[in-house]
Amino acid sequence: MNYRQLGKSGLQVSELSYGSWLNFAKLGSNDSMEKCMKYAYDNGVNFFDNAEGYVYGKSEILMGKILQKMKWSRDTYVVSSKVFFGTGGKLPNQTGLSRKHVFEACDAALKRLKVSYLDLYFCHRPDPNSPVEETVFTMHQLFMQGKILYWGTSEWSAEQITEAHAIAKQNHLLAPTMEQPQYNLLHRERFESEYHNLYSQFGMGTTIWSPLASGLLTGKYLNGVPKNSRLALKGLEWLREKTLGDTARLEKVKKLNLLSEKLGVPLGRLAIAWCLKNKNVSTVIIGASKLEQLKENLKSSESVNLLTDEVMNEIEKIVNNKPKIKN
Repeated sequence: MNYRQLGKSGLQVSELSYGSWLNFAKLGSNDSMEKCMKYAYDNGVNFFDNAEGYVYGKSEILMGKILQKMKWSRDTYVVSSKVFFGTGGKLPNQTGLSRKHVFEACDAALKRLKVSYLDLYFCHRPDPNSPVEETVFTMHQLFMQGKILYWGTSEWSAEQITEAHAIAKQNHLLAPTMEQPQYNLLHRERFESEYHNLYSQFGMGTTIWSPLASGLLTGKYLNGVPKNSRLALKGLEWLREKTLGDTARLEKVKKLNLLSEKLGVPLGRLAIAWCLKNKNVSTVIIGASKLEQLKENLKSSESVNLLTDEVMNEIEKIVNNKPKIKN
């Protein structure tokens, strides 16, 4: 396993990390989740990603039980949570980024994950109802209390992130260290263009999600939706439509699949390796509900050397979506 700095911070994270979202408490059994986490850890993964909103807190509860059972030394792994969506409550202050919800959500996440502090704490989405000043001050207070070590954003605009940095600098507060955006071969504009100046200006790290575009970039959906796949789950019709509703995207995946066959590497592994090729990626969050999937995804680092300039150019011709860099 290779390790990368989380932006300009001193924290090192494995370039491949393990995330929960649909994997925990919704896909597979508790036993399979334990096996996946143990295998990931034993093979060098040191970052485990979670959020209050994943299966209404159940993902954190399950991960916490596994962490407690494994008894790994706390200095050998990094764990995160995110705040915004809440755990299912619909009353005022049960969601968002108000000082009240952020404080209460952090304490609740610590209890669910059975840890005394969070290494990384993300604002899961921007909150139009909470001033950015309030959020920045609150995160700084959590840091001063020893409840979090680094805080960041997820799917914030570059303008919002820049505002947060300006507030932190003006008031001598802890600024956001990292952003967690979607990034893959079919979704590039924000990461490569909108965020372009954030990497050099603020040294932002990134913990990217959906490197396989909800499984589309594995090629398994080219001939329909397998019964036991994520997109076959009840309640995820919106994700199925979003993932498979664009015929142009499917055609690109077919061509990428042919290229991967030519290179002698599975398409999923090639897609993750392509993400790792970007120097602004601190870690690629991979999710797997089955151990076989995880083992396959963790081999992606071995395929980075296949991405020569010639291969990268061939990929660009297929996807034809290279963003224009904004200066």
